[in-house]
Amino acid sequence: MRIIAGRLRSRTLQAPPGLATRPTSDRLRETLFNVLAPRIEGAEFLDLYAGSGAVGIEALSRGAARVVFVERAAPALKVLHANVARMEIREGLEVFAGSVSAFMRRGGAGFDVVFMDPPYDAEAEYSTALGMLGGAALALLNDGALVIAEHRRKEKLNETYGALKRTRLLEQGDAALSFYAVAVTRQESQDGQE
Repeated sequence: MRIIAGRLRSRTLQAPPGLATRPTSDRLRETLFNVLAPRIEGAEFLDLYAGSGAVGIEALSRGAARVVFVERAAPALKVLHANVARMEIREGLEVFAGSVSAFMRRGGAGFDVVFMDPPYDAEAEYSTALGMLGGAALALLNDGALVIAEHRRKEKLNETYGALKRTRLLEQGDAALSFYAVAVTRQESQDGQE
């Protein structure tokens, strides 16, 4: 694996050993960041199920203001910390060592882009995380935020999760990227409650 573009371009990354963590391929990362290009500079980026950190590090390389990595698996955390150290990234990042649900329950600052890539075999994680982001954890999303879920091409995610509505589906090889945005703005939601 390597960083595709930006200030860390061509630097190599480690991947956790074994099959428990499946890093996003260079080709799929390139596709993802081609779509996100106008949004990355200065963005607050959340990398859920971060694994090796490749997606979040790519975001930092391309000018994201801050990236928060969320990962609970010890082998992946070890590699994530090693990759951050190898890239000599000293600021603009936070690593949360725990579950995605625990991170979202704690609340915090808003994000412009959320990327999630749970283990393919943990199908329930998709509905849990997307459901929280479209509901109880909606405050984590800034106005106009995008949530992107990487999943198996043959696995069909829902069109909506609470306030999140799928706006785009990109398929590449056996993988797919589902893009979600908040379907109703916070102001429209507040106006409707008055």
